[in-house]
Amino acid sequence: MYSKYNIAKIVATISLLMLIAVGTLIVFNVGSVKRTVKSFESNVGGGLERVATLYDYNGQPLKQWSGKIDMSNSANEVDFFINNKRIIIHGGIFVLEEK
Repeated sequence: MYSKYNIAKIVATISLLMLIAVGTLIVFNVGSVKRTVKSFESNVGGGLERVATLYDYNGQPLKQWSGKIDMSNSANEVDFFINNKRIIIHGGIFVLEEK
């Protein structure tokens, strides 16, 4: 019915497929890969569902935004788009949380 050669070929194919599946699971569970995928989703999709809160230097909230936010920052400012409006913030403490 099955020759030893065919059985060995089937076992090798199944082993290879299992190895590829396990390798894929390991690679995509690494934190850096997850962050890269999340950044790609944000860049392509125009942002992620987030809550952005601006606090003063005493820890009191000044303003909060919620929605699909595409954000970037530099040493001097934080800027993001929400509802097709650009918001630029100079100073304060800015917290961005993903929903």
